[in-house]
Amino acid sequence: MIYGRNAVHEALRAKLRPVRSIWATEPTAREPWLRGADVRVAASHEIAARCGSDGHQGVCAIAGRFPYADAAGLLRGDAPLLVALDEVQDVQNLGAIVRTAECAGATGLVIPERRSAEVTAAAGKASAGAVEHLPIARVKNLADYLAEAKAAGLWIYGAAGEEAARPWDQIDWTGGVVLVMGAEGKGLRPRVAASCDALVALPLRGSIESLNVSAAAAALLYEAVRARG
Repeated sequence: MIYGRNAVHEALRAKLRPVRSIWATEPTAREPWLRGADVRVAASHEIAARCGSDGHQGVCAIAGRFPYADAAGLLRGDAPLLVALDEVQDVQNLGAIVRTAECAGATGLVIPERRSAEVTAAAGKASAGAVEHLPIARVKNLADYLAEAKAAGLWIYGAAGEEAARPWDQIDWTGGVVLVMGAEGKGLRPRVAASCDALVALPLRGSIESLNVSAAAAALLYEAVRARG
């Protein structure tokens, strides 16, 4: 089950997986993007009961199982820009990072199979449907995958605090790059941090000691976009 206007719209537009049934409130069912679709009109409370959320924005649908991408295949692109999440467990953060990565033109995103948020309906809504467009792969061991990326010629940069890292504007973002973001409140695990070629920090000028992981990912991704031209 997927829900939310953008999540359902992008699933229909991307055609990454089949969308089999759609329920929408009467006003939503008349919107142009649903023209020609097989839509069943339902009350808002009925849609909430189907998808398990009051944040459905008037529409939900049954879609096929989310197809994760081939992690090794993401390394074979031309100067890929990848994002790897080290046990980020909040689906809202996952969705927000996917949305930013897709908008920034990233090649794909990699998450661990265990102790990590997955692509769920909530993550899809938080991403505004970007999960339907950005290749997302799962790996058994993130540190091992980073070693494979390094062997493939990619640079590995992990986000960390200012005291342990180089400033974001002193990093070479050109060529193949993997940006690794750590878990909320914990940061990068030691073995993952040790797998990085460099740790990179954002400047913090206020009283708060850290940024939300999705905000930090957005800033670093767009610095990479700027540097890569």
